[in-house]
Amino acid sequence: MNLVSARFLSLFLCAALVVTLGLAAPVAAQEAAPRAEMTFTQRVDETLKPFNEWWAKNINEPLNKVLFYPILATGAKYRDDKPVGLPLIVAVLLFGGVFFTFRYGFLNIRMFRHAYHLVLGKYDKADDPGEVSHFQALSSALAGTVGLGNIAGVAVAIALGGPGAVFWMWFTAFFGMSMKCSECLLAHMYRRVGPDGRVLGGPMIYLQEGLRDVHSSLAIPGRAMAIIYAVFAILSAFAAGNMFQVNQTVAAFTEAFMPESQSPLSLKLGMGVVMAALTGAVIIGGIKRIGEFTSRLVPFMCGLYILMSLAVLSMNLGEIPHMFASIFSQAFGPEALFGGFVGVLVQGTRRAAFSNEAGLGSAAIAHSAAKTDEPVREGYVALLEPFIDTIVICTMTALVILSTGAHKVERVEGVGVTLIAFKQLGGVEKYLLCAAIFTFAWSTVIGWGYYGERATEYLFGPRAITPYRVVYVLVICVAPLLSLGAVLDFADMLLLSLAFPNILGMILLSGKVKALSDDYIRRFRAGEMKMTR
Repeated sequence: MNLVSARFLSLFLCAALVVTLGLAAPVAAQEAAPRAEMTFTQRVDETLKPFNEWWAKNINEPLNKVLFYPILATGAKYRDDKPVGLPLIVAVLLFGGVFFTFRYGFLNIRMFRHAYHLVLGKYDKADDPGEVSHFQALSSALAGTVGLGNIAGVAVAIALGGPGAVFWMWFTAFFGMSMKCSECLLAHMYRRVGPDGRVLGGPMIYLQEGLRDVHSSLAIPGRAMAIIYAVFAILSAFAAGNMFQVNQTVAAFTEAFMPESQSPLSLKLGMGVVMAALTGAVIIGGIKRIGEFTSRLVPFMCGLYILMSLAVLSMNLGEIPHMFASIFSQAFGPEALFGGFVGVLVQGTRRAAFSNEAGLGSAAIAHSAAKTDEPVREGYVALLEPFIDTIVICTMTALVILSTGAHKVERVEGVGVTLIAFKQLGGVEKYLLCAAIFTFAWSTVIGWGYYGERATEYLFGPRAITPYRVVYVLVICVAPLLSLGAVLDFADMLLLSLAFPNILGMILLSGKVKALSDDYIRRFRAGEMKMTR
């Protein structure tokens, strides 16, 4: 890296930190209070208020108009009386999922059992190139997707679309499996492996190199799309993968164990420092340490949450038949058809950075590091993510909420609804749920830390990794001290914006994916794929 690039990198990282902190400050300060943390928040707000206003007017508003342009006005209303429309970004995600599912002949059904065997390592070979196993790659990707959206976002979707929203969760996850397969296959196919064995892969690589392979005229547009994707991925890592997760985790703990009026600045700072130290200890080791860590953490946190959910459901067995009847009966009414569908893909996303991130390409960065000489295999492994994240984990949350009737409690929303639903556990629910929130959020911070790191290396080279990690960990320290404000809208729009270059590029590259997949299936059915154990 030359001197000019180094200076540019320093300015970029400083700007990223200022943007993140600035967007986290509220647009307008609340009433003055003597507490130290309010004074701190107000001071930050007053300092960065001009920047916040400029950003909201010149960045947030134009981006919002594009992403959420209503291409279909339904005439229906959500349960909060807001009009229902189908935003452009939702249509793009829906089209992408359906397109890839039919284009590849329903791989999400045909190769599901084989994907399960791949995750178990039955086809692994010790000398395969890569950094982590299939299972570790899947765990690392799930660490980035299984977050607060699985707990709070589901409650938002049900509040907007009713029980029928659960059906549309299943629907979008089913088609998202093929989209996830496509992006992770391409990421592994076009990954770059350095002399030291380190892997750099993801949408920024296959957009640049893959589109150039399709046709020489696409080389410049592909490079531009790759750069845009990388910049948005870095900012998403700070805003959605870091700030939102840490801030809301600390808020959940203080709400559960200490009233907000009694939570001092030092307590919040202490929790931020602890999370920063734990995160830094993991991400400093790169994808190998992340894979080793998440391969233990993800099964534990998912298993804990499923056991909690099953315990509540066992206390409400009589409600289960009626619950499923309401899910299917209300799935196709005008309110549920549009309200639930949009609620899951948009409203739930705006509160928890998407459920499974299918179509956004983020998980492909982790899957590109998997040990295999068959890119198709990693694509098949990846199609399990939406199934685990949405059809299993999110469904557990939905069933608990519906079976207990927690969604009917007035003036309660988000994670508060889920907390009420788990109260049947007899007083231990806040401890268990806070443990789940912490592990879900912390794993997301770790996963997105790696995604942002890879995007940073793509733009600035390997020397940029250490400065990025330092800034990322510092942001964790201060995240609990700030009220979120505009960062929520900004984080959601950044994540959703990743879909545009990613899905467009995957459509242009779908011929390569189909050819590789068809050839693999032919060899698999011919008995050429031998299990190693």
